[in-house]
Amino acid sequence: MNMQTVPEGMQRVAAELLRAGHPHAPRMLDDAARTAQQAADALGILVGQVAKSIIFRRKSDDAAVLVVTSGDRRVDEKKVEAHVGKVGRADAEFVKQRTGFSIGGVAPVAHATPPVTLIDRDLLRFDVVWAAAGHPHAVFALHPSDLERLTGAPVVDVVQAPPAALTPATAERTAP
Repeated sequence: MNMQTVPEGMQRVAAELLRAGHPHAPRMLDDAARTAQQAADALGILVGQVAKSIIFRRKSDDAAVLVVTSGDRRVDEKKVEAHVGKVGRADAEFVKQRTGFSIGGVAPVAHATPPVTLIDRDLLRFDVVWAAAGHPHAVFALHPSDLERLTGAPVVDVVQAPPAALTPATAERTAP
């Protein structure tokens, strides 16, 4: 891939991965992967194997807080706050300004301003996950433990409990 022709955000991510000795370079997808489901569909993987990046705005100092979690999980803001203090939603302008990436392409590395980062432990269920690489069409593969090495962030529990699987008994009770 000619790095001169790829988007600037993807170039930053590729350079950081190369600097860190990461074995997998970013790749461009034919279609946008702005959501975990779109990325999973494009890659032919489980949605949980998508390492989605969620940015919050810490209220005490206006810092960006990056939470990297499985695409099939929802972040629990109260759990995040237990680690970093009160947070609020980050709008598209804040995300772009602090990370240098647009929503849908926020990578876990190569941010314009290093964020406070948390990695959700549910990602460790997988041998390989895919993360955004600085552009809504760009992704890269990694082992979940690589996220710790690349970001220096702790692995913690910051997601809501997944819904319990329906058993025949609960399915009967929830049937219309």
